[in-house]
Amino acid sequence: MASTVATEKRPGYGQLLRTPGAWTFLLPGFFARQPFAMLTIGIVLLVQHTTGSYGTAGAVAAVTGVSMALFAPQSGKLADRFGQRAVLLPGVAVHAASGGALTALALADAPLWALFAAAVPTGASVPQVGPMVRARWAARLEGSPLMSTAAAFESVTDEFTFVVGPVLATALCTGVHPAAGLIAEAGLTVVGGLLFAAQRRTQPAPRPAATASAPHASALSVPGVRVLAVAFLGIGSVFGGMQVSLTAFSEEIGNPGVNGVLYGIFAAGNMLAGVACGAIAWKSSPRRRLILGYAALTLAASGLWAAHSAVLLAALGLLVGLCIAPALITGYTLVETLVPASARTEAFTWLTGAVALGQASAVTAAGQLTDAHGSGAGFTVPLMGTALALATLVTLRSRLFPKTRGRIAARGVGHRVPVTVD
Repeated sequence: MASTVATEKRPGYGQLLRTPGAWTFLLPGFFARQPFAMLTIGIVLLVQHTTGSYGTAGAVAAVTGVSMALFAPQSGKLADRFGQRAVLLPGVAVHAASGGALTALALADAPLWALFAAAVPTGASVPQVGPMVRARWAARLEGSPLMSTAAAFESVTDEFTFVVGPVLATALCTGVHPAAGLIAEAGLTVVGGLLFAAQRRTQPAPRPAATASAPHASALSVPGVRVLAVAFLGIGSVFGGMQVSLTAFSEEIGNPGVNGVLYGIFAAGNMLAGVACGAIAWKSSPRRRLILGYAALTLAASGLWAAHSAVLLAALGLLVGLCIAPALITGYTLVETLVPASARTEAFTWLTGAVALGQASAVTAAGQLTDAHGSGAGFTVPLMGTALALATLVTLRSRLFPKTRGRIAARGVGHRVPVTVD
């Protein structure tokens, strides 16, 4: 049910957080999404330790990311239809079990095919808590100008997890045991996932079963969602390329512990930009902001490969982080105008899955390049990924108008809304 929260001319975070029932899902959701930021770096650090190869470590992490990208939208579709709790409860159990199996196999020096086999269910069962939280906001703020503020707030929350998660996983892997990061990730998934699933009152109502006269249409049938999914591959390439290349750079300078600090600075830039984006009353259209955001991100990523000191790399990483949030927030904000409420969880998971797929591809590519040519070559991956995403957005920008919402409504999924053109 949409919220009747009153809005001011310039909605802000304080007003957003006064939304009735918000805190009941925000706090559990924050803890439940922490493991997501720990998974890839935990796999990379463990498998690199046991095999000595960044390429192998990146490949295993990539299988996990690809699996998540393929299964996340199905998880979102099931959550839209049957409710979030029905998807979360079995998901956290499968994820904990498969993550534990992957850890045990890596420590036992199992063959690569066995690691791949364990990585598939580990990625497929990653709880999609971020999209579920966004869907709860959308359900409570239907038609409210606070939706863009909520998108910014969620980006800040996501990025705060990417400040805490990689640093925590790196500290555990380097200071306690190489497997400690993945073990902690599995434990947090169970505890956080169950706490979030217990908040039944704020979850969006499941949509009715499909009928012959009103079939379910996938959120991916909306052209704008497909364009955003391709664009979000570029954001994933930044996350994946940075994780592997920063790890390799830290090894090259003989200070592995600085990896978590460098990645934390990168994520902190994203978080700070997210805070600023939510506080600004934007006058330009979301579509224009999205293209400008990707252009800035591509430019910022262009200097990473040339950095030869930790201080310079930290500064460049901060700049790249500052450029991610505007693009990420605007993309999620556009979903609210492109997709009806009954398919939003699925739409959000398509974008999250695209980030994971981009991250997986970048981890593989950066791992191979780093093994062959060093960390500098690995840092070219974020540049290439964001440049391709920018080219896609510029070429297909006309598809980001919300006029397609009426088409999906005609198929029985939503309702028509007035169309605005920038």
